[in-house]
Amino acid sequence: MVEIKVLKIKENAKVPQIAHEGDAGFDVHSTERYVLKPGERAAISSGIKLEIPFGYECQVRPRSGLALKHGISVINTPGTIDATYRGEVNIILINHGNEDYIVNEGDKVAQLIFKKLEEVNLKEVKEINQTKRGEGGFGSTGK
Repeated sequence: MVEIKVLKIKENAKVPQIAHEGDAGFDVHSTERYVLKPGERAAISSGIKLEIPFGYECQVRPRSGLALKHGISVINTPGTIDATYRGEVNIILINHGNEDYIVNEGDKVAQLIFKKLEEVNLKEVKEINQTKRGEGGFGSTGK
């Protein structure tokens, strides 16, 4: 088991928790009230800092209920928090809905997923192997 240290930097901050045993995502809560207008994006304070061990990342992902019911998402999904970052975790929400969405203090606004990273070495070459798909992208497989 990996230990992630959590520092509450605001009195009303909550330590992220999973809702059910076996869940992947840790619910992260807002420490502020904010009215998110349709089409607007905003950084919502969580009031926490994380100490993520080297070799891991934290992905910030939307909550499916907020997305379905209100059109609320994390704009840079998934957002990545690197192991070297020590600032406050802010959640960049966007309102894809047609109505104002009120984020209240204490609301669950996103989920945090912790992932182990593989060490990667990028190697510059003169050519790469071809595949059957080739350069087909962005809808190339049809509907």
